Amino acid sequence: MKVKEFINMLDQHKGKELMFSYQQDKLVGANYHLTEVKNVQFDTTDCGGKTNFWEETHFQLWESPEEIEKRTYMTTDKILSILNRVDGIKPLKKETELKFEYGNEDFTTAVMPVRELEWDQNRLYVSLFSEETKCKAKDQCCIEEEEIEAEACCETSNCC
Repeated sequence: MKVKEFINMLDQHKGKELMFSYQQDKLVGANYHLTEVKNVQFDTTDCGGKTNFWEETHFQLWESPEEIEKRTYMTTDKILSILNRVDGIKPLKKETELKFEYGNEDFTTAVMPVRELEWDQNRLYVSLFSEETKCKAKDQCCIEEEEIEAEACCETSNCC
């Protein structure tokens, strides 16, 4: 999901509580805050020698230990006001992929894309998911979707 798509959804669902799930049946606590907006650039070289460049935007969610008993969630209006403030200081890159950074004592901090958005009369639900790592040079490293023998691959590949 692009940043602009997320902002449009917030705008369409003004006044609703904004809730995030980070695993099946696991919600970010109502005590969360949007603590940082990151314009992130990746400038990489994969194992096949190909260079890659892309940008993403990360929204960092943090649960305040001082508000552990809080039961109402931040609203879409509050998030929009934070994003408008941020955009006035450092422009949001609205065409980039949006990911959320989150972790707690039971869940290792991860950067997760949006799987889906759902809503009801009072809430907007953002379902996040953890991505698996991938080899970007599968075609050069002879890595297939199915498991293969590493020795055979290494004989024909520059990656091993």
